[in-house]
Amino acid sequence: MKKSNVVINTDIEQGTINKNIYGHFAEHLGRSIYEGIWVGEESSIPNTRGIRNDVLEALKKLDIPVLRWPGGCFADEYHWKDGVGKREDRKQMVNTHWGGVLENNHFGTHEFMMLCEMLGAEPYIGGNVGSGTVQEMSEWVEYITFDGESPMANWRKENGKEEPWQLTYFGVGNENWGCGGNMRPQYYADLYRRYQTYVRNYGENKIYKIAGGANIDDYNWTETLMREASDFMDGLSLHYYTIPGDFWEGKGSATNFSEDEWNITMKKALHIDELIRKHGTLMDKYDPDKRIGMIIDEWGTWFDVEPGTNPGFLYQQNTIRDALVAGISLNIFNDHSDRVQMANIAQTVNVLQAMILTEGSKMILTPTYHVFEMYKVHQDAKKLAIDVNTGTINNGSISQLSVSASKDEEGKINISLCNLDKDSGADISLDLRGIADPSKISGRVLTSDNMNDRNTFESPEAVEPVDFKDYKWNGQTLDISLPSKSVTLISIES
Repeated sequence: MKKSNVVINTDIEQGTINKNIYGHFAEHLGRSIYEGIWVGEESSIPNTRGIRNDVLEALKKLDIPVLRWPGGCFADEYHWKDGVGKREDRKQMVNTHWGGVLENNHFGTHEFMMLCEMLGAEPYIGGNVGSGTVQEMSEWVEYITFDGESPMANWRKENGKEEPWQLTYFGVGNENWGCGGNMRPQYYADLYRRYQTYVRNYGENKIYKIAGGANIDDYNWTETLMREASDFMDGLSLHYYTIPGDFWEGKGSATNFSEDEWNITMKKALHIDELIRKHGTLMDKYDPDKRIGMIIDEWGTWFDVEPGTNPGFLYQQNTIRDALVAGISLNIFNDHSDRVQMANIAQTVNVLQAMILTEGSKMILTPTYHVFEMYKVHQDAKKLAIDVNTGTINNGSISQLSVSASKDEEGKINISLCNLDKDSGADISLDLRGIADPSKISGRVLTSDNMNDRNTFESPEAVEPVDFKDYKWNGQTLDISLPSKSVTLISIES
C-alpha cells in the first residue's frame, strides 16, 4: 500500500465552484428521451404528465443544476416548431444522426421546460446553426421568453403557456466543426456573430450565449473564435470523451476490458486537465479577466455499444471504472473553477456514461450516478487550496490519487478522493491546516471487488456507496486508508 501526503488549507478559499459543473445532457438519441425520460401520459409505466416517475425521483436526488437539450448533433437538424402544439399534429422526422429512427416530436419545448421545472434545473437549449435559419433561432427565443404581444408569444399562449419561461443558457450551434456543418473556424466565427445578434434579451430575461467550441485539442479553433468573436459570447464550449481505444476502429468494451485498458482509461481521463489548461491559456490571451466561461458541455466515457443493441443508440453499461472517470473529471473541473463554469456529462439516461439505465418499466442506478450524488456537496461551495504528494501507477505514468476539497456555506469541509489503482489501496496522511480539532468526521465510499463490477437489472445494488470509517484522527492529521479503485467522500465539521 502506497503512502500519500495531502495538505488542505481550510482557511484559504480559492473562489466558488459553480454548481453548473455538475450539469447534465439529454439528447434525442437512442432511448435517452423516449423511454428513458418520456413515456407519455397513456403509458402503463407510472408517470407524471408523461415523465416517468422512477427516473424523475432518482434525478431529483442529484440536485441537477442545469440540463442541456436537444443535442448534440441532433440540435443542428432540430426544427423547434415541429415540437410544439398538439402532439398528434406534430410533424414527424427521421433522426438521421442516431439510428435513422422515426422521431415523433412528442417531447418538445413545453415538455423539456416542464421537466426542468420538475427537476429544479435550469434549461440549457442548443440552437440550430447547421441547418436552421437566423429567424428560426430568433423566434425560438421569442417564443420561450417574450412577455407581451408578439406572434411567437401569442402562439406559446395558444399552446398552453401564458407566462414566459426563464431561459439563461443558449448554445448558438453545436460541433460546427463536424456534425454541425463541417465548418472552418473562421466561417463559424462569422456565423456565430450573425446568429447571436438575434438571440435577444426580452424584458428581464438575460441570455448567456455559448459559442460552439473546440473538439479535444483543436487549439486553432479556440484561438480563432476568441480572436474573432469573444466580444459576443459569454461562454465557449469544449468537447472531450474518454475513449481507451480508437474512435473509428473500436473504442473498447464497457465491461470486458483488460488491466491495460483500465490504465489507459485513467490516463485519458486525466488528459482533460491538460486540455483545460491549454485552451484556457488561449482564452486568457483574449479574456484575461476570465469573463467568458469554459463550458465543457460534452464529456464522459465512450465505449463500443452493448452487443445486440442498435449501434446508433450509443447504449453502454457502466462499471466502477466509469465511476473513477467521473470522480477524476469532476475533481479536475473543481480545480479549474476559475475558468470552467459549466460541464454536462453525456448523457443522463441510457446513452454513453449514463446516470440511469432503463429496460421497459425497470430502472437501475449506475456507479456514475452514485458519484454525482456523493459529489453534489461541492455545488456552489468554496474551493479550498490543496497540495497533493502522491505515488504513481502504471510505471509512473499516472498519479494514484485525484483530490478535491471545498467548504460549504455552513463551514463543513468536503473532500473527494479517487484512488485510481485497481489493485492497491492508498494510505493517506491528510493535514487539515486551519482546524484545531474536528468535532465530527464522516465518510462514504464507492468501490467494488472487481474492476468491471456494475449494476444490472438482475443485481441492481451490486455497486453503491457504503459508510467509510477507515480513518483515524491522531491530533494533527487524519490518517486514511483508501481501498483500491474507489471514490471516497470525507466530510469534516469543526
